[in-house]
Amino acid sequence: MLGTEKEMAKVAGILGKKVGMTQLFDDKGDVHPATVLQAGPCVITQHKTQTKDGYDAAQIGFVEFVKESRLTKPMKGHLGKHNLPPVKFVREVPIEVDEKAAADGNGALKAGDRVLIDIFDSEKFVDIVGVSKGRGFQGVVKRHHFGGGPKSHGSMFQITGSIGSSAFPSRVFKGMRMSGHMGHERVTVRNLRILGVDKDDNLLVVEGSVPGPNGGYLVIMKAKKPPRERRGFAGAATVDPLKAAKRAAKKA
Repeated sequence: MLGTEKEMAKVAGILGKKVGMTQLFDDKGDVHPATVLQAGPCVITQHKTQTKDGYDAAQIGFVEFVKESRLTKPMKGHLGKHNLPPVKFVREVPIEVDEKAAADGNGALKAGDRVLIDIFDSEKFVDIVGVSKGRGFQGVVKRHHFGGGPKSHGSMFQITGSIGSSAFPSRVFKGMRMSGHMGHERVTVRNLRILGVDKDDNLLVVEGSVPGPNGGYLVIMKAKKPPRERRGFAGAATVDPLKAAKRAAKKA
């Protein structure tokens, strides 16, 4: 069951995987770190509506090879309602409301519609949500960037030190930065610039780093608050007001 352009344009995000990092050179010869992402294809597994669920969203699944035996029985039943392929990674993404399509009644999302990488055709920035790499149990120096103590002979310079509070309040305050589990947390990176889109292989290239290891699952969404393009930072399309005024004065 394939979706139309109006239907796919309503979904504001897609699921994917982190392929790895590389570097790209621009026209000036400057190097830019870049991350290659596999974005989609995805399929809509459920449409959350305001009347039924209390909010509008699209539940989508990342289409990849996965054995049906790996799915739980509730997930098998959920996907079997609409004869959908087995998907392992399922998340909800926001929906862009198209008032014109809603008035015509042609913009409704349906389970089984595909979500492809072409939703980012007119976008310059994306927000990416992932799970950071797990670092295990770490001390305060690595986990919280403490300076540590003296490194002279006989000193344990990477220990936490005293955390007591004397007679008052005679307890440890909540939120005290101490040793513990580091990493493996949900991290959102906002406003990563899109450097390239490959529709044939469903690849998306963004500038900068992305949380998680290679092969980690990601939620890629259109930028919620994209940065305002500043003078000299928007590429060839940037108009310098000073130069434009000088050219206008010469023509006059």
